[in-house]
Amino acid sequence: MLLTNIERTYFIKFKTNLGMFMENKDMEILHSKKEMASYGFGKFVNEFLNMAFGALVFFYYETELGLDVWLTAFGYIIFALWNAFNDPILGYLTDRPFKFTKKWGRRFPWVFIGGVPWILSYILLFTPPDVDPKQGAWILFAWLVFSTCLYDTFASLFNVSFYGLFPDKFREDKERRTAAGISTLVGTFGVALGGILPPLFIVFGDRSSYALQSGIVVITCIIALALTIPGCREDQYRIDCYLEKCEEGFDKVPFFSNVKSCLKQKNFLAYLSQWIFYRALVVMIIGSIPYLVRFVLKMEASAVTLIMIGFLLGSFCSIPIWTTIAHKTDNDRKTFILAAFLMTVLLIPLIFIVDYVLVIIFVAIWGFSLGGYWLMQDPVLSEIIDESVILTGRREEGIYNGVVNFFGRLALVIQAVCFAIVHTLTGFVEGAPSQTATAQLGIQIHFALLPMIFMLFATLILWKWYNLTPEKVAENKTKLAEMGL
Repeated sequence: MLLTNIERTYFIKFKTNLGMFMENKDMEILHSKKEMASYGFGKFVNEFLNMAFGALVFFYYETELGLDVWLTAFGYIIFALWNAFNDPILGYLTDRPFKFTKKWGRRFPWVFIGGVPWILSYILLFTPPDVDPKQGAWILFAWLVFSTCLYDTFASLFNVSFYGLFPDKFREDKERRTAAGISTLVGTFGVALGGILPPLFIVFGDRSSYALQSGIVVITCIIALALTIPGCREDQYRIDCYLEKCEEGFDKVPFFSNVKSCLKQKNFLAYLSQWIFYRALVVMIIGSIPYLVRFVLKMEASAVTLIMIGFLLGSFCSIPIWTTIAHKTDNDRKTFILAAFLMTVLLIPLIFIVDYVLVIIFVAIWGFSLGGYWLMQDPVLSEIIDESVILTGRREEGIYNGVVNFFGRLALVIQAVCFAIVHTLTGFVEGAPSQTATAQLGIQIHFALLPMIFMLFATLILWKWYNLTPEKVAENKTKLAEMGL
């Protein structure tokens, strides 16, 4: 591809400003580790809220409010559909330049425009009208739909902007792995704290305690969001390149043409397919933990804390190990598939275990494999976006992340339908303080057996269809440098 004069000027400036990084391997790390850690607090917010939401909302409406499981599931499905269509549209819109783009960047403003109201709207989820669950079932259903859809609108705005920043800000393989490793460590604390902190303020059977935990969650996440500011700031060169040349003619591409272009990319389709099963695994396990603690282990909500501490230790300790493995193999595809395979195998013991201490131990062991899978998500998606830039000549991180979120929301539908079917077939009683042995077996099925099956599918998809080998990744980076993108 021949470069225009403007492209050549920017390419020369790019190489000069970034220390001739293509020739000098010592300059592959262009941003400080403090900046990477700051970026990681955005992951902290996302993972914290995802954990708290996933663990408590379905459980709260079904078991504490006593809303019929199928109404709760139907509310979740509406929320998931809203969520799905909301994500790619917001990704498409935020890919465009605005009046503030020159000064503040493409992604940075939207991270906070979406982030603050997203965090605040969490309170609404746990402050529904005080009505009888039988006579006022449709009122509770309407509140569930309203509060989750509002919550999700701002969540989508935050996520497509925050995750769209990563592949543009961190360009080289080594930097991406390092940034992913550091930010995933910070994000892991978000997952664990999202599971540890809310249950400390919850008392099973006391609705007001759920409102209290929502206030604690909001305060924690607002502080974490403020810490993301240095890490989410964008390089001025990237902003100028986007505005002046690199994205020239972008606004002429229709929304559906953008989406269609994304879905034609084979590696992106493979990533989307595994992502659906992975997200289904996540929401099923997270959503099952309160059921497991209350009805199978027959313990108080605070017992969730040690399970999440075990998970934290396993995943946290694994990140440096997985980062080393990724650097040594220099093969993101192989590392990604290895982590996926281990996640599948290590779920098998959790299908059968009903002892509290053993649950903690095996959750920690499973967390080791999950740490590797988390670590590789951003580098792998970044490589896919690099490939898309070569195919289309445009950088469209927002629309790609929007489409990823679109398909990821199918996991919420899967969770809602699986919970409703399993609970119906096993005789789970909404609002009851205890459950039969058959209902307890159903909880173990959606806690570990179904997630294990989902992860097996994800592993096979990656092995069969994802083909961005190290050689192809290196070739793509050479082409990007030649294109000045």
